[in-house]
Amino acid sequence: MKKQYTQSQLPEIAQYIVNTAIHKKLCFHGTMGAGKTTLIKAIVKELGSQEEVSSPTFGLVNEYHKANGTVLAYHFDFYRLNDESEALDFGIEDYLYGDTWVFMEWPEKITSLLPDEVTHIYMEIIDEKMRMLEMV
Repeated sequence: MKKQYTQSQLPEIAQYIVNTAIHKKLCFHGTMGAGKTTLIKAIVKELGSQEEVSSPTFGLVNEYHKANGTVLAYHFDFYRLNDESEALDFGIEDYLYGDTWVFMEWPEKITSLLPDEVTHIYMEIIDEKMRMLEMV
């Protein structure tokens, strides 16, 4: 199902994703500036974390926690990977096969490493204020 939204509607879109995603492994597809990190920030908030969300472009992974300190989610940005072996080098499998939420930006960089059970979220820029989201 496709949904158009503006930034003011992010809480509702985040709630929709959390409530309807079939899998906790979410692959975010979209061009630079489509709002992937902004949407992930809204999802992390919807899941109950108060932590600051930022793109893990240089560190590759950020970890977000629940109020009690347990891990809530992992957030990856694979944009800077040159090949999949770099993801293997930092132990991507350990993150992908647990029961924790995993948010992945630029998942096309690790296609053969993705588990079968992922939810793909495609994001498109409609105009300066409007975005289109499709979750499959």
